[in-house]
Amino acid sequence: MENDASSAGVNLGGLFGIAEIKILICYIFTTINEPIPANMLANLLHYEGIANGFEVSDAIVSLVRSGHLVLHNKAEDTYMITENGVNVAKTLQTSLSYTVKDRACAAAIKMLSRFKNAKDTEIKTVKENGASYVVCSLLDGEKPFMSIKVMVTDEDQAHVIKESFLQDPAAIYKKLIEMLTK
Repeated sequence: MENDASSAGVNLGGLFGIAEIKILICYIFTTINEPIPANMLANLLHYEGIANGFEVSDAIVSLVRSGHLVLHNKAEDTYMITENGVNVAKTLQTSLSYTVKDRACAAAIKMLSRFKNAKDTEIKTVKENGASYVVCSLLDGEKPFMSIKVMVTDEDQAHVIKESFLQDPAAIYKKLIEMLTK
């Protein structure tokens, strides 16, 4: 296969054809069965080397036009699968390799978890008295019900703390409550 813009970033074994990409998208939406942010999905599949991000974005637009996906929440750029999309996924899923489907779904589930965690948290870096802090909060609606303030030495450390908090903020809350109530 020639190297062109549509294959940029796609690893060996990844998807190059728009039809395969559409089937994979329908398969992911059917398997997860929750609203998924389109832009995040395109970036994820590109980052994982499964498909070119631009091709994924084009495939999503095409699936919306054909009635296989519908916009769920415009502000969050999330979409849901329709009955037609489910039928495509069920009928054509065997045309994709198990490895590609498995890797894509596992990565999409992880991405969706981070997306939900980001909606339920607020993380900011603040400076006070010449020191930098990361403030990580779990939200109940728009109000924080738990906040942790940690002094950091630099931006790299702040980034690591932010990423770690976003991985599983509920686990951090659980461990903290457990430790405080022993």
